Amino acid sequence: MSQPIATLDPAALPAHFDGAAAETRWNEEWQRTGAYAWDAARGRDQSFVIDTPPPTVSGSLHMGHVFSYTHTDVIARQRRMLGLNVFYPMGWDDNGLPTERRVQNFFHVRCDPKLPYEPQLALEQSQLSEQQRRKTPPRVVSRRNFIELCRHVTNQDERAFEQLFRRIGLSVDWTQSYATIDDHCRHLAQLSFLDLFGKGHAYTLEAPTMWDVDFQTALAQADLKDEERAGAYHDLEFGVEGSTESFVISTTRPELLPACVGVTARPDDARYQKFFGRRALTPLFRVPVPIFPSELADPDKGTGILMVCTFGDQSDVLWWREHALPLRQIIGRDGRLLPVVYGSEQYPSIDPSAANAAYTQLAGKSVSQAQRRIVELLREPAAGARSQRAPLVAEPRPIRHSVKMYEKGERPLEFISTRQWFVQLMKHKQALLAAGELIRWHPEFMGVRYGNWTENLQLDWCVSRQRYFGVPIPVWYPLKSDGSVDYQAPILPAAATLPIDPMSHVPAGFDPGQRGKPGGFIGDPDVFDTWFTSSLTPQISSHWLLDPVRHGKLFPADLRPQSHEIIRTWAFYTIAKALLHEGKLPWHHVAVSGWILDPDRKKMSKSLGNVVTPMQLLEDFGADGVRYWAASARLGTDTAFDEKVFKVGRRLVTKLFNAGKFVLAQAADSQGAADSPQAAAAPRLERAINHELDRAFVAELRALIERVSASFQNFEFAQALQHTEQFFWSRFTDAYLELAKFRARGEVGDAAGRVSAVATLRLGLDVLLRLFAPVLPYITEEVWSWAFAQESGQPSIHRAPWPAAQELASVEPPAYPESLQLAIDALATLHKAKTDRGGSAGRPVEKLDLLIDSSSVARVQAVLADVFASARVREHRMIESATPGFTVAEMVLAPKLEEPA
Repeated sequence: MSQPIATLDPAALPAHFDGAAAETRWNEEWQRTGAYAWDAARGRDQSFVIDTPPPTVSGSLHMGHVFSYTHTDVIARQRRMLGLNVFYPMGWDDNGLPTERRVQNFFHVRCDPKLPYEPQLALEQSQLSEQQRRKTPPRVVSRRNFIELCRHVTNQDERAFEQLFRRIGLSVDWTQSYATIDDHCRHLAQLSFLDLFGKGHAYTLEAPTMWDVDFQTALAQADLKDEERAGAYHDLEFGVEGSTESFVISTTRPELLPACVGVTARPDDARYQKFFGRRALTPLFRVPVPIFPSELADPDKGTGILMVCTFGDQSDVLWWREHALPLRQIIGRDGRLLPVVYGSEQYPSIDPSAANAAYTQLAGKSVSQAQRRIVELLREPAAGARSQRAPLVAEPRPIRHSVKMYEKGERPLEFISTRQWFVQLMKHKQALLAAGELIRWHPEFMGVRYGNWTENLQLDWCVSRQRYFGVPIPVWYPLKSDGSVDYQAPILPAAATLPIDPMSHVPAGFDPGQRGKPGGFIGDPDVFDTWFTSSLTPQISSHWLLDPVRHGKLFPADLRPQSHEIIRTWAFYTIAKALLHEGKLPWHHVAVSGWILDPDRKKMSKSLGNVVTPMQLLEDFGADGVRYWAASARLGTDTAFDEKVFKVGRRLVTKLFNAGKFVLAQAADSQGAADSPQAAAAPRLERAINHELDRAFVAELRALIERVSASFQNFEFAQALQHTEQFFWSRFTDAYLELAKFRARGEVGDAAGRVSAVATLRLGLDVLLRLFAPVLPYITEEVWSWAFAQESGQPSIHRAPWPAAQELASVEPPAYPESLQLAIDALATLHKAKTDRGGSAGRPVEKLDLLIDSSSVARVQAVLADVFASARVREHRMIESATPGFTVAEMVLAPKLEEPA
């Protein structure tokens, strides 16, 4: 019984694809139908869990966000089409220093926790220029007011972020959203702390800590960057106690001379071996300090002997601890030199009056100011010293050297002794290294970066920050009868009471009136490092310790997507937390995106001023065009921002739209479908495919499905897109469609041949739409809705099954696997011959003599009718030849007036 194939009327569709309208329409439909919702009832073995990066909400989204989040979405969409229950949440990383800095600049405010709260405080965005802001004192607000301003700004930013993420088509389950400062995340972060403390992994200690003097907070090793800056070597002459001997130290930090507590050189350095065990006298301050050997000293740096100060760098900290040196802290938390008095046990001097006279000229100055002044003092002959030479024995020698900076800071870090909370990492280094080897990294070399970072770890994780907009550290401390703080007996809340703020909540057994009183308590004023919460994203999503059943379904996750610069932070800390809490890996795979580079091959960043915002690109090229550009980049590869790629994506979208209109407009009758047992069980259209050219195309389509599926299985979405796109252009639209369209329109061949052509065109379009769907969600959904949604019973292509080679098993293999290629080669030969004769591809041919090599004659016979129809050949002769391939012996073109428009 014959059955007509449903068609659409191209005239009922717009002439061009309106991407913006489609984006709005389909986003509303996806939201209405819950197309991307995670099904909590399904088991873990049916799920694919993504630990989505929560973007830092501290400004506008940029192309880097669009780039990397598209990568994740492409994978999520493909796994969903495989039938997996995809858990794809979205979080907002809205606490921490970047947010505070944005709020400070946004309102031109600063926080003073000593100020009282101002109810109903409403501030407008500052309109001051950068220059005006530097000259105008900021509005100072209370801690609570500052936190409220942070929440106000982040709420606005999160709405803007979500709007853009929806616009670019992220298939996120928005019901699973969270913010790292919300009650749920604060609860989990504080539970994490209680768990770590209970297991002995968290401890508090007064110790030298890396300190940013502008943000006035401690930092962790992972927060640092090395930055090359201008400096100078200052050659200072040190005396040797009890002798006339001396030696010269080259230092880049002469302002730390008042904090010098020792001198060291390598034990095998013959220049200085005679001084070991003796004491040096510091210039200006005349403080006796020990001279000792150390393997850490570099004999090729400066003069090979160096001063040990409290503190210039991490080596100073190690020497200070190893040799039990005194603590002489001269730099305060604000980056200015503290007042100190020489002549005491802590600051001894053989000439206290001279030492104090010199230091008085440094106290209160910034580090750079103090450096300039001490160099001036060192140029003067040392009063009271045996030698009347100036301690600065030569003018400073300019150099470029690397200094440690906070990655978001402006001035070099200082080491300042403060009390902080730490999480033990050093004792777990081997376990952390082993964990990295068990995880599959994409690309693989990113695992080496993780290993290198872990291997070079030198410090435990400092998790406390002296800031305000963050998760409070849930600790109180008892006050002794003399009012001093007993840090050795911290008071922790019960898990059931979380989340809490120790600055406003009261510990069990105390009342509010005891806060700050002898015999009472104080709350810890610090907050956690933002990574302390962000490193819990798998547990935040799984509701660890709060919902064991849900946790079992979502932890560990399948995929962690992220960029490579935060392997040392987000990846590392997440692995550390999972190991310390449960002894497990947090996920099985890590997919690492590269950076976006500007046309000069520089990384796009706000600080360089070369960031491109995505909204105009979305307007110009559509979301699918922008996603095409992002998905064309391989994981781990830095990608140049190139508008030519966006244009290619837009052209592909247009071609899909037009190809869809053409294919689905072709009508045919299904009479003539094969009656084999395999065909009877197959879909109606596939049973109708019986022409050699069509079967050859389907065979190549089957191979394409296998290649693309294998690429996606390895997270190689760029390779999958390349395979699909190349096939779409070179095999489907430019080749098969051109060869088969005359038969599909009934202009050549019989009814069965027409049905076969139409069925093959529709099958090709169906499969290619589904292969493109993860990358191009809007155009594929649009074309799918015209016919396939009803025919398949699946309203959305994004819930349709991923193409499988076995879908095409009912189509008989071609007699010759190379039939399609032979047809393409023959048609290319005819087109070239037309061009050589001054005609276009569409010019009809009155007469053709075509030479075909004898080995190809039998193989090409079944497809030549399509070739001649496509080339518009009216009369032809085929002549066997010894020459390989196809050769035009004679071609007579029709008059030019007959060429189709």
